[in-house]
Amino acid sequence: MRRAVFTEDHEALRRTAHEFVQRSLVPRAEEFLEQHAMGRDVWLEAGKQGLLGLNIPEEYGGAGVDDYRFTAVVSEEMSKFAAAASSNFGIHASVVAPYLVELGTEEQKQRWLPRFCTGEIIAGIAMTEPSGGSDLAALTTTAVRDGEDWILNGSKTFITNGYQGDFILVAARTAPEKRAKGITLFAVEAGMPGFERGRKLDKVGQLESDTAELFFRDVRVPAENVVGEVDRGFIHMMEQLPQERVGAAVSNTANAVQIFEETLAYVKERQAFGQPIGTFQHNKFKLAEMVTTLEVTRAYVDDCVAAHAVHELTAVDAAKAKWWSAQVQNDVIDQCVQLYGGYGYMNEYRVARAWRDARVTKIWAGSNEIMKELIGRDLGL
Repeated sequence: MRRAVFTEDHEALRRTAHEFVQRSLVPRAEEFLEQHAMGRDVWLEAGKQGLLGLNIPEEYGGAGVDDYRFTAVVSEEMSKFAAAASSNFGIHASVVAPYLVELGTEEQKQRWLPRFCTGEIIAGIAMTEPSGGSDLAALTTTAVRDGEDWILNGSKTFITNGYQGDFILVAARTAPEKRAKGITLFAVEAGMPGFERGRKLDKVGQLESDTAELFFRDVRVPAENVVGEVDRGFIHMMEQLPQERVGAAVSNTANAVQIFEETLAYVKERQAFGQPIGTFQHNKFKLAEMVTTLEVTRAYVDDCVAAHAVHELTAVDAAKAKWWSAQVQNDVIDQCVQLYGGYGYMNEYRVARAWRDARVTKIWAGSNEIMKELIGRDLGL
């Protein structure tokens, strides 16, 4: 079915993103897997191609585009290569950057955003804690006033871009008695005394993604590094999470569609009992079910993208898109592995890597269970 959400302008950017992926990412896929990160030169090249500052105003070096559909096409092309690529660049450009664009002071924007656009700064966001998981209101990382500064203590985990990140947006408790209403966001920069990184985490999948533990031991953060309003960090995060979740849905769906298409090509060529395995009725029916599910899912996600492009996407609809697309992605890729047979379990095949990469999408950006809780509350339950 023809997709109506994108115009020729969006497709032109898609071609740029596709060329970047084919030129800068595909030839180095094994290198990224071994390093558990994508090199800084890749970030700089993405910056040169204009892929890191789409929604950043022109006066700060960005494209100044107030249309989420441009971000979506870049995410789709990254996801076709690897889910981790979309995660790495997406956290930087479409999760962290909007906090500065919408909440930052003029001095903060001038100071950081131009280098966000060029890739000279790699950004991450530190919400999740070792004991907290999806419960953002239960943060134990603290920030205490000391004159004009704040003293930050605590730890974070599962932080994408955490190991090589130059700019980490950290959520910390500044008024313990206020619980969710006592959280503030701080910009922690590489080199600040007391800011330390743990190991690159040994994940099951998404090996191309730089994911780390972060530790803050009496880190002195100047007042000018407070992002947004003091004690309103939880509200700021809730306002930004729908974009992260629709971004996850875009990535989940594009990744699943890509692996399905590769599987379809495989079953047309792979022979068993004297005929292509895709022609067996069971396999044919499975493929019919998968393509239908993917197209229906993409139609809903496209509607969410269109709504977000005009600032009408609700948090509940973003939650629906996030959990459903994650479930579909995992279900489809699991069936693709089955169609590949033993080869589907071999790391040299992309379907195997995609299978292990997909599992985390039901956990991050708010677990699927939390998404259903939000939807259930909206039903009055």
